[in-house]
Amino acid sequence: MSRTTPWPLARLSLPLLLAGGLGIGPALADPATPAQPATLLRPQLVRPLPGGLDGVPMLNDNNPELIRAPGILLSTFDGQGRRQPAAHLNAPLSGPFELFSHHVYAGRPESLDSTLWQAVVARPRGNRPVRLRLRAGSTALSQSLEASQPAAPFLPLPERMSLNNGPVWSGPGSRVATELLLRQRSPLLPQEWILPPGELTTLLVLPLPVRGLDPLLNGRNLQLRLDSDGPLDLASLANFGSGSQPPPPASWAALLDGDLSPKEHSPTPPGASGAIIYSRVSGVQRGSAWRAVLSDPQRPTLAASQAPISWPISALVRGTLGTGQVQTAPLAPFYPGSAWAAHGNYGVEYDLTIPLINDTAAPLRLQLALESPLKGDQNLRGLRFLAQPGKAVVFRGSVEVSGLDREGAEAPGAVAGRQAFHLILRSGQQGPALGTVSLAPGERRRLQVRLIYPADATPPQVLSLLPLPPSQPSPGPGLGPAMKQSPRPPANLP
Repeated sequence: MSRTTPWPLARLSLPLLLAGGLGIGPALADPATPAQPATLLRPQLVRPLPGGLDGVPMLNDNNPELIRAPGILLSTFDGQGRRQPAAHLNAPLSGPFELFSHHVYAGRPESLDSTLWQAVVARPRGNRPVRLRLRAGSTALSQSLEASQPAAPFLPLPERMSLNNGPVWSGPGSRVATELLLRQRSPLLPQEWILPPGELTTLLVLPLPVRGLDPLLNGRNLQLRLDSDGPLDLASLANFGSGSQPPPPASWAALLDGDLSPKEHSPTPPGASGAIIYSRVSGVQRGSAWRAVLSDPQRPTLAASQAPISWPISALVRGTLGTGQVQTAPLAPFYPGSAWAAHGNYGVEYDLTIPLINDTAAPLRLQLALESPLKGDQNLRGLRFLAQPGKAVVFRGSVEVSGLDREGAEAPGAVAGRQAFHLILRSGQQGPALGTVSLAPGERRRLQVRLIYPADATPPQVLSLLPLPPSQPSPGPGLGPAMKQSPRPPANLP
């Protein structure tokens, strides 16, 4: 099918290929089979994301997600001489590294006011003190009744909200990723620690309370960007205290010599056919940031006439969108019974530059958008979306962008500086647009896009440049109908 006119993101004018589910028409469908949602195929370029992950280690502490018993969540300590050697990964850390941690506590049935406590402990490897510095960090609960404990409930928000007038978030993963993106640091987190040799230092003790909550369910997201001047070991631990009081300090050292907190969701082996269970991640991943310049191959710029064009974000096994590119960070080492790769790249920062040039003889207007096409591997020469976006929220997080047209500017061609938007994306959703780019013939524009892939998201997404007709009005904050969010995160996360 040929394209005769450019299409706007909010109101499609490009002819689309319509298919109902597997392409079975209503007359041929089994009456007992529920009707499949109609899908749209948008013909366009889909390119692998250039660049790649850096080599910074990230401790990815997400299995178990639902903590059912005290124990070691993740440990890089040497297991030699310990009661449970397999509970330790023996992976010393030095220089820059990160910790991503995401857990849920469902309360104890015999108590309505129980609190689970999470501790982060560290000890030098060697006979000299180690200085551990926090470069950036944030933490938040799903719900909190105490002002001292920051929280981020899963609020029903519009699909696109500007952060210029104050913070916006929905869920603790959204809040932590947004605060890190905006270069903020939680007041709960010290700036540095001095670790004496031979001693276990407790860096943080954080509560997951359920008192006063209905249902008895709470979650905590934590991400730390750290830098040490010497080798050390670090562990994440979970334990109960007494009522609302945390466990005594000496209990953490005893817990470190004990068992793992039980893992959950055993993964499908790599390369296996059939349905896939990604499982949760528990290990040390290699890579905390993906930096790239999105230009045409062997060229310093991207020709604007290539639009519509998209690049996957957080592409994963069975979800490469026809590019063959798996972006997930490798794990070395990781715990048996947990994911064998960091499916979803939770906590990974994407820092992307788009050096645009209008290579045509006419003015061009483009939209920049983050979208959630349907997951798949097949090269369709385009992307599939739902005719009506699904109910499941697949992305709650923020995007920072610079180089867009300045909204409401009187002078044509005025360029906006750094802006940030919070997005709520649903399964199979096109857009929403982050803004427009207007280019005269031969004009160049440098776009910069940053996001931190948030917990509770379901990959993949795409970053898209989409053509607009010259007469199409610029989209404002209210682009498209307001989207209300599911009260709970998707249950089927990688």
